[in-house]
Amino acid sequence: MEGARMYAAAVCLDLAVCSALHYGSALLQSPSENPSGWATLAQLWVIAGIRWALLRVFCAMLLRAGDKAVLHRCVAAICLLAPVYESGLLVLLRVHPENWSGSLSSPGKTLLATVATATACLFWEVNFPDGRGDVCQSPNGKEKKQKARALFMRVILYSKPDAPFLCAAFVFLALAVICEMFIPYYTGKVIDILGSHYQPSSFVSAIFYMGLFSMGSSLSAGLRGGLFMCTLSRLNKRVRIMLFQSLVKQEIGFFEVTKTGDLTSRLSTDTTLMSQSVAMNVNILLRSVIKTVGVLSLMVSLSWKLTLVTFIEAPLIAISQKIYNTRYERLSKEVQDSIARANDAAGEGVAGIRTVRSFNTERSESHRYDNRLMDTHNLKTQRDTVRAVYLLVRRLMSLGMQVLMLYYGRQLIKGGQMSTGNLVSFILYQGDLGSYIRTLVYIYGNMLNSVGAAAKVFEYLDRKPEVSAEGSLQPEKLRGHVRFQDVTFSYPTRLDRPALKGLSLELKPGHMTALVGTSGGGKSTCVSLLERFYQPQEGEILLDGQPLHLYQHQYLHSKVAMVGQEPVLFSGSINDKICLLLSGGQKQRIAIARALIRQPQVLILDEVTSCLDTESERMVQQALASCPSQTLLVIAHRLKTVEKADQIIVIDKGMVLEQGTHQELMGKKGHYYRLKERLFTEDTNGSDD
Repeated sequence: MEGARMYAAAVCLDLAVCSALHYGSALLQSPSENPSGWATLAQLWVIAGIRWALLRVFCAMLLRAGDKAVLHRCVAAICLLAPVYESGLLVLLRVHPENWSGSLSSPGKTLLATVATATACLFWEVNFPDGRGDVCQSPNGKEKKQKARALFMRVILYSKPDAPFLCAAFVFLALAVICEMFIPYYTGKVIDILGSHYQPSSFVSAIFYMGLFSMGSSLSAGLRGGLFMCTLSRLNKRVRIMLFQSLVKQEIGFFEVTKTGDLTSRLSTDTTLMSQSVAMNVNILLRSVIKTVGVLSLMVSLSWKLTLVTFIEAPLIAISQKIYNTRYERLSKEVQDSIARANDAAGEGVAGIRTVRSFNTERSESHRYDNRLMDTHNLKTQRDTVRAVYLLVRRLMSLGMQVLMLYYGRQLIKGGQMSTGNLVSFILYQGDLGSYIRTLVYIYGNMLNSVGAAAKVFEYLDRKPEVSAEGSLQPEKLRGHVRFQDVTFSYPTRLDRPALKGLSLELKPGHMTALVGTSGGGKSTCVSLLERFYQPQEGEILLDGQPLHLYQHQYLHSKVAMVGQEPVLFSGSINDKICLLLSGGQKQRIAIARALIRQPQVLILDEVTSCLDTESERMVQQALASCPSQTLLVIAHRLKTVEKADQIIVIDKGMVLEQGTHQELMGKKGHYYRLKERLFTEDTNGSDD
């Protein structure tokens, strides 16, 4: 605030000085005098230096705190405007200064020049702020900019297969822009022809070219848009496939700590934004750049004076667009995050519907989802309010600029420096120029947003699974001898609570081993480690004497098969879809058959006979007995299944408590004996009925 007050005071002082110089020069200069242009220009530069020194001293004396650099730059710009303007007129157009105080020294022109200069300075400070304390100049800020450029170039490289489509789209883009730029020009020609002596041949010629350029612009724009959208679709498809392939290669622990809503958001929203950075944003950026340059050149050819006036609007548009983009993009990101949270709440409620129903929490889950939706609604309201205010400010600026253009254009028409048709063409170009500048500023922020989305996608594309799948060992013959050696493991979500503590056990080929124990003792954890869903923090698991991670991924999972308690049957063919009418026991039999048909050397059965009747269980046992050389690991709570095991291992709290045959463990009357009395009594009684 203090800097703003000092700037206002400096402007008032400068206006007073300029007014004094203007009226003083009018009184002191004789009408007969005709000073040299270069001498007058030198006087203007000397006066500008005196003004600059005076204002610097004034600001230094009164400004007590704050950063003076911004104010000093603004003061220098105000003082240099007049001599730079007069130098340009003299060098380029051979127009001499009116007097030694300059043509901008009158109060009205000085005020207008000051406003224009202040607007330009504000535009510069908003888009290119001072380096001290600013993130753009800090090492971290430079690193972020370099990373953003690297990400954008990487997205460009992903579009390499679409190079023919992009090249054709760029050609049609140039044709569309060139044709479109000539339409306002010939519109002004038609008005001039109708307003002066009517010449049928000139009128027909102008109308013909208008129609030709309109048709060419429409056709080229349609082809350009179609090619860019085709490129967007192809790139989006490739990126989604690559991201999905990368996700399914991650370890199981990754999906435990990463929310499903985040993954689906990356696959849908972020991949789309990433694709737009090339197909859509580059399209709009190039089109806007070409149009801006072309329109400016045509505006200068029609009236360079009116073109200078339009520069007042350009920085105002850029400033308002910059402020709007920053606020709008931040709110848009918050809306996306809020939608992801709402999707997570809904997904958790639907996935855990059994728990919700059993604990009678339907109302609380609905209330939680309603709160997430209300957060999204509030953020969307804020975002839409920001957009409404911006649109109002933008239209007011456009209206004010049109009034100023019409007023000044009328003066030029009166002076014979411009025709009515040229003024109409100029106003049409000026309206388009504003939209092009807004688009350029907006697309810059949108491209950064797209790069941010690309960073999230590349984060998952480049992620290496913690459980490596780069093994190469593929022996022709595998015995299936498994050994756990001092294995210690904690789940990613519970690192402070070890699931296994120095566990050691052995699974021998041709033997059936049963893991028994209370829930949470570590049985399923052993199975997950044997399937290489996770990597133990300490110890190792050996298969035929070789560490498990040395085996080739596809080979290992063809030799080690698991059937879970609740098998998942993916729908695909007609027969698969019929399976959706299947009961739990039928699903288990199909899952067992699906595992056995692969002829694995190590077979893991996790409560697979829990839904089978006695006859079906007997048939499964016969099928398993037909493979005597298999290494069979069974987790079961049925006494009949456990009794038939060649080896029973009792696990509790991640440690092996006892191991041996059923008779040996029953004779010890230890943990297994007590576990049998507690867990298997109900099963035994039920089987006797």
